[in-house]
Amino acid sequence: MTSDLFLGADVATPRVTGLYFRKRRGGLLYYGEHILAFAACVGNQDIISMVINAGASTRAQDSIGNTVLHILVLQPNKTIACLVLDLLLARDVELDQAVPLDMVPNYHGLTPFKLAAKEGNLVAFQHLVNRRRINQWNLGPLTSNLYDLTEIDSLVADDDCSVLELIVGSQRREARRILEVTPVRQLVSLKWNLYGKHYFRLLLLLYLLYIGTFTLCCVYRPLKDAPENYTVSDMDKTIRVQKTLKESYVTYGDNLRLAGEMISVLGALVILLLEIPDMLRVGAKHYFGQTALGGPFHVILIAYAFLVVLLCVFRVSGVQGETVVMAVCLVLGWSNVMFFARGFQMLGPYVIMIQKIIFGDLTKFMWLSFIVLIGFSTSLWMVYMTQDPDSLPAYRSFPITLFSQFELSVGLIDLPVDHTITTPPIVHVLHCTFSVVSYILLLNLLTAMMSDTQWRVAQERDELWRTQVVATTLMLERRLPRCLWPRLGVCGLLYGLGERWYLRVEDRNDPLVQKMHTHILSLLHTP
Repeated sequence: MTSDLFLGADVATPRVTGLYFRKRRGGLLYYGEHILAFAACVGNQDIISMVINAGASTRAQDSIGNTVLHILVLQPNKTIACLVLDLLLARDVELDQAVPLDMVPNYHGLTPFKLAAKEGNLVAFQHLVNRRRINQWNLGPLTSNLYDLTEIDSLVADDDCSVLELIVGSQRREARRILEVTPVRQLVSLKWNLYGKHYFRLLLLLYLLYIGTFTLCCVYRPLKDAPENYTVSDMDKTIRVQKTLKESYVTYGDNLRLAGEMISVLGALVILLLEIPDMLRVGAKHYFGQTALGGPFHVILIAYAFLVVLLCVFRVSGVQGETVVMAVCLVLGWSNVMFFARGFQMLGPYVIMIQKIIFGDLTKFMWLSFIVLIGFSTSLWMVYMTQDPDSLPAYRSFPITLFSQFELSVGLIDLPVDHTITTPPIVHVLHCTFSVVSYILLLNLLTAMMSDTQWRVAQERDELWRTQVVATTLMLERRLPRCLWPRLGVCGLLYGLGERWYLRVEDRNDPLVQKMHTHILSLLHTP
């Protein structure tokens, strides 16, 4: 009797397009735009069947290209969503379509399987993985299964949007937990242990040789004795200056240094050619701001490469400013060695913590300290600008005053006050106030911020390190020749399964452990 309600009713073309039901632009809920999608989200299987029987299409897509399976992946009640998902896939099989419903992408190129990985829906992802799993044999508690790698492995995927790429690019912590799901965990382990870590450590060796060559070129840069009339003031103690371009390459040692300089410049150009396309592909915000992708280390590397190219321009044009640029290049180049610590399990998690502290807490602290330093340095300079500069060298100019206050704030120097001369009383007041603000407030604030960050990062540093391993593996796959990365797994043609690639995983099914695992998952994902 209930099915008669749909006689003559149009259940295929009506769509909800109001702001209330939109996924974006302030929508309050997202149940799709079609009647079938709304019924699926509610979870009433009888109504779903009746709507499909009345002519509703299981492949209808909304304004952003999402099918009903995409919408189910986004629902909070994951248990009901998986039950409805099975029902819809079973009904879709009856239509005998060329492309299965769970392989239909939305307008962003994401299938329901990939969307589950990006959103960190562990339950839906595991459910879809198990649906594609093919059991080979069972022998007591041992089970051999074939897992489809079509959308998981970056070497097998038809596009650049594999599950591994999505997990690395996602900012959700739940997405990183998918790295522990079979067969993702086994695939990542095989990629890294068989090939990835060896290539990455070879890359570390090459970088150390490269940065060592650049360092030697800087240490033995072309210098000559300064002319007699070079000194412009009594405080200038310069005795050696930079040679001209013609004087720089005369002897055998100069030619040897020239070879090292050419290696340095070519290496910098290679770095720019490798880094800039990746930055454009991912986007500068995610490329520089995401910990798993390397974050600020990419900024350091690009800045270093740019400055090395600038050094080449300075040398050719004869600009007298190499010393400052070389000093910055050396700091940036050697600091980037920490990036390669991600290839070692003992060091990788701690580099993540250093990265969070330096580029998070320390940056905030420096902004606060800079504001305080500007205020107190200006006040002290206003007092000492009427005094003899030679009486107190630490305050002879505003830049020197600013630097002296910075040294004082971190305890590098003693209080720069000469008690043998008359000191204005306001100086004592300013120094006392600065000591309270700098030592008691700001430094204790930095300590508290670092402790809080250390506690927060400690909860997920191992998880972040595993994500960095995946990101590093994907980076190597893109930059190294494909012949160095043989496909892992077996071709489905060997088992009559088509041209797809599969990973064979043998599991020991302990009923007690399986029961505990299922119970824990149900507790973690209870809506």
